Amino acid sequence: MTDQAQLRGALAAVAASIAAHAEELTALDSAIGDGDHGANMKRGFDAVSADLDALIRHPLPEALKAVGMKLVMTVGGASGPLYGTLFISLGKELAMAPDDYAGALARAVDAVAARGKSTRGQKTMLDVLYPVADAFGARRPASEIVAVAHDAAAATRDVLATRGRASFLGERSIGHVDPGARSSALIVEAVAGALS
Repeated sequence: MTDQAQLRGALAAVAASIAAHAEELTALDSAIGDGDHGANMKRGFDAVSADLDALIRHPLPEALKAVGMKLVMTVGGASGPLYGTLFISLGKELAMAPDDYAGALARAVDAVAARGKSTRGQKTMLDVLYPVADAFGARRPASEIVAVAHDAAAATRDVLATRGRASFLGERSIGHVDPGARSSALIVEAVAGALS
């Protein structure tokens, strides 16, 4: 399978998963945020889907950067810049080291952390992205990486939010899954399924 075909399949799978779970993401965000995560993420990946043919004509690094820019411009809220940074940084890293997928992912997650001035353990998408990057770097099977993603997202339920809008709730943020962590797990699952 070519990079182009793989990228098409992965992006289409992500868009479909986000669309299917948009209401769930909105409900999660309504509990501890401003209730727009599902709609925002759907809008962003719908825009990616609409431009899919043009996006995948580029070499993989350039395509990933273009996806990131599309998300920055269309997702809105905090998620747009953060997910945009993930894809843009992944593209930049792969341009410099085309065969180092694990290293590229790890450095892209670090870029998201720097952009959000956050780290793991603060009830954010990083609580999924860091364990996934670690598992990918350890060459664990795709099914295990997906399980890591979902387990990490679920574990945010018991975490006190110290970054993002949910942090304003203090102790009341405990008992709710972080919507960014959940959307990150959905993206990991969709990509893994498309590439397996």
